[in-house]
Amino acid sequence: MPESSLFLFSGNWIKFMIQAEGDGAFQFGVSMKRMWSPWRSEYIATFSRGAKKKGKKNESLFTAALRGKSDDKQLIVWRGKHCFVIMNLYPYNSGHLMIVPYRQTSRLHDLTSEELAEVMHAVQRSMNALDKVMHPQGYNFGANIGRASGAGVDDHIHFHLVPRWNGDTNFMPVLSDTKVISEDVKSTLKKLRKVF
Repeated sequence: MPESSLFLFSGNWIKFMIQAEGDGAFQFGVSMKRMWSPWRSEYIATFSRGAKKKGKKNESLFTAALRGKSDDKQLIVWRGKHCFVIMNLYPYNSGHLMIVPYRQTSRLHDLTSEELAEVMHAVQRSMNALDKVMHPQGYNFGANIGRASGAGVDDHIHFHLVPRWNGDTNFMPVLSDTKVISEDVKSTLKKLRKVF
C-alpha cells in the first residue's frame, strides 16, 4: 500500500505518493488531478502541422480578424490608425491582450517609426484600461519573434501584454502545464471597451 505525504510547494499543498518495491527500492510520484481544456489541444496541434490559413492565401489570423464583420466575435478591443488591440483567445492570464500592427510582417525592423510609436501608445492605453478594470499588480510585456522563439503566429508580429497579480502563479503550470483563467474572455472584452 503506498504511503502519501503532503508537502508545501510554492504556497500550495501537493500530495506525494511513495511506494516500497519488493527489492527495497522506492517508487516516487505525484498524485495529480486532471483539468479538461480541449481548446488547448487545438492550439498545441498548430505547432506540429502549422497553423491553418483561413481566408486569403498567406493571410495571418490577425489580418483575417481585421476583415471580420464583428469586432465582438474577433475579440478586437480597439482599432487605431496603424495597429489594433485584441484579446488573446488562449490567454496566459485573464486580461491577456495583444497589440498588433495592421500591416502583416514577421520582422520587427520592417515596422515604420509611426507603427512602432502607435504600438507603444496602444500598450500604454491598454495598461490604463487594465488598471481601471482589473487592478493588476504588474505586467509582462514582450514579443516572441519567429517560430523558434515560441511564436504561435509567426507570420504577423504582435506584442503580448499580460496583467499579473501576486500569487497568480501556483503549482498548476509548474506541475501540469495548465493555467487556470478566472474570467471569461468576452466578459473582460466588454469591461475593457467601456474604459478604452
